[in-house]
This record gives sequence, structure tokens and C-alpha cells, in this order.
Amino acid sequence: MLNRLLGIAIFVISILLAWGWMQYDDFIHTPLQLPEAGIHYDLKSGSTIRGVASDLQENGIITKPVLLRLVARWNGQASQLKAGEYHLPHGITPIELLDILTSARVVQHALTIIEGWTFKQLMEAVRRHESLTQTLKEVESEKIMQALGFDEMHPEGRFYPDTYHFPKGTTDVEFLQRAYRRMEESLQKAWDKRGENLPLNTAYEALILASIIERETGIPSERDKIAGVFVRRLKKGMRLQTDPTVIYGMGDAYDGNIRRRDLTTDTPYNTYVHKGLTPTPIAMPSGAAIEAALHPAAGNALYFVATGNGGHHFSATLEAHNKAVRKYQLKR
Repeated sequence: MLNRLLGIAIFVISILLAWGWMQYDDFIHTPLQLPEAGIHYDLKSGSTIRGVASDLQENGIITKPVLLRLVARWNGQASQLKAGEYHLPHGITPIELLDILTSARVVQHALTIIEGWTFKQLMEAVRRHESLTQTLKEVESEKIMQALGFDEMHPEGRFYPDTYHFPKGTTDVEFLQRAYRRMEESLQKAWDKRGENLPLNTAYEALILASIIERETGIPSERDKIAGVFVRRLKKGMRLQTDPTVIYGMGDAYDGNIRRRDLTTDTPYNTYVHKGLTPTPIAMPSGAAIEAALHPAAGNALYFVATGNGGHHFSATLEAHNKAVRKYQLKR
């Protein structure tokens, strides 16, 4: 009798084990219920596999949370969850889900600092970005550099234009510090390899000149020619007489037009009034603009005028320049 009961028990247990194994095998090989585009899943710090399984069940992604917990414990992944934002693509299985959530390969967001942006434009973009944690929204522009750890430093031109990738939750301070360090490193490397006989005493002066070059032309092939004109003017003690500096000095008063009175209005940035460089950069210069400032094109041009097609006409004499102005500007 005892042997018979034992046999029945073994048979029942075998059936249950076989059924359980089929359930388990079916579970680990069945894709999760995810939309075609997949989803972004935010795994909070301190999350447990029990909490994750329950959350996924509540959102209709899995139907058997207990099996996900068993798989995670069996594979030793239950204690290896890494906090962060993950992309869960359509078609993944529970095994692949756990591999993702323990990989630390979090979603990377991006923000591009555009060449020629002012610091004001940069901060507008930073404050609009939903994946950056905002800590500087109530901080005045004049005090942001202090918040970054660079006290008494003007922010204009200090952040390197490029596309930066970062995980969700990165702070605005961390983002700006990264772009600042990139500019510092790039500027110093370029300064160390600068050309000879430049009228520039410091790397910061090179940054200022590069920012003016950046705002003066959008054609890459012209940057070193523009730089050549400015360098020759600086050497001769001539005023730079460049409109972008006037516009920067006008601030919010600029409405898209420069009038004759604007060219004679005395602001620290008006290079029609003041000789030499502006007190600070007027924008975020690209690496190419920095290179142009430190390796200007040779030549004798001292003037240039916009031709109306994005480029400029260069002249060596005032007479030739005035003729070019009549041709390209006054007729228009």
C-alpha cells in the first residue's frame, strides 16, 4: 500500500514538474508584449526583481511575474539590476529583458551645441531639454559659471559646439561642465600649435577672435581668409569694423537691422568705435574657427564685403573695397 502511494506521489510530482517545466520553457521563449516601436523603461535606483516583475505585469508586458523572478534568481541576475533608462525593443524574450536590465547600457539622449550660438541660446536649449535634470533654472546667467565651479569667468564662447550624448537624469551642470572642459582642452591644444607672428597674447584672445570669425561667415573655406583680414588689421592698429560685434553689443535691442547710428553707438563690443578685440567672445566658435584664428591665410586683403550669396569679396585697398561695396551692397 505504501509503495503504491509512493508511486502515485512520484507520478503526480513528475506530472507537475513536467507541467512546470513546459510553463517555464514557454515563458522564457515567448516574446514580451511590447509595441512595434518598443518602449523606454525607467529602472529606478533600488528596484528589486519582485518590483520590476509586478510593474511589468501591471503594464501588460508580462503575465507571469513569478516566472520572471524565478528566471532572474536562477541566472543570478536578481541582484544585478542596474538603474537607468532602457530601451526594450519589440520581440525580446524574458531572458533578453533581464540581460538588458543588468547591462547598464542605458538610453543615450543628445543635445547639440550649434556653432555660433550665444550663451543665451545655449541656456535656452539646455533648459528645454526634457532629459536633463534642471538645477540652474532659477540661477541668473551672471552666476551660472560660479555654479559650474568657474567663478568670475564670462560664459560666452566657453562651451565647445558638438553633439553630446548622455543618460536621462544627467544634470544641466554636468552637461555644461563637460562642454566647458572640451572647449578648454581643444583651445589649449590649438594654441600650443598656433602659427607665428600673431597679434594674440593669450589663448583667450584666440577664442575671442575665433568667435568673431564664426559669426562673420558660414562658409568653411572663407574662415582663414576672414582671419587673415582681421589679423592684418590688428597688426596695423586698424579697427576690425565687423557687424556681428555691433549686433552682440546691441543685445535685445537688435531687431534684425543695423542702422548707421548703431555703428557709432559706443558699446564695449562695437569694433567700429573701439580698436582691438572685443572684451569677451561673442559666440561659441567651432574648432575650425579656432584653427582659422591661429592659422590665418596669407595675403594682403584688409577689407571684405558680403556678396549676397553667403560669401564675401576681399579687397586690399579702400578704393577697391568701396567699388565692391557699390557692386554688391548698394545696388541691392
